[in-house]
Amino acid sequence: MLSPICGGGSVMAFTKHSGVFTPIELELLQRVFDQLCDERRLALKDGDQRQQLACQVIEAFQNGFTAEAELWQSLSKRHSARA
Repeated sequence: MLSPICGGGSVMAFTKHSGVFTPIELELLQRVFDQLCDERRLALKDGDQRQQLACQVIEAFQNGFTAEAELWQSLSKRHSARA
């Protein structure tokens, strides 16, 4: 189940993922999150923005963006600027 921090609860009814992540999935989520933080220049002190981004990464993954490249592209400002 999604954390209440991410606005959880009702979102889970519409997702394809169970909400329980394997170590490999967690590594993928962390890599994408780190790439996006670098791209957006989010420092550790930007806690609220980082938390919001983490929720977006998890939500996109749960909604079917399970490949690393497509997950990053779905949230990347660089990619959406080119599209």
